[in-house]
Amino acid sequence: MALLGGIKEVPANQNSVEADELARFAVNEHNKKENALLEFSKVVKVKEQVVSGTMYHITLEASDGGQKKVYEAKIWVKFAWVLMS
Repeated sequence: MALLGGIKEVPANQNSVEADELARFAVNEHNKKENALLEFSKVVKVKEQVVSGTMYHITLEASDGGQKKVYEAKIWVKFAWVLMS
């Protein structure tokens, strides 16, 4: 059993589409804030942590001027509560 709030590895095949979308989002946000031109290549590793939503710790590969580099990104996804009566 994982410790509440602890960081756990996400298996490579689990949530790969969501991980790619989050990684692309992180690269796009970085590019906007830093006036950079990184190009997303692939997700290398994903860890997640439950903290009033989910904090994703994503290791990704992106090209910077044609040279591939590895980056770390943290993306917090808030829980969306739906009340049903």
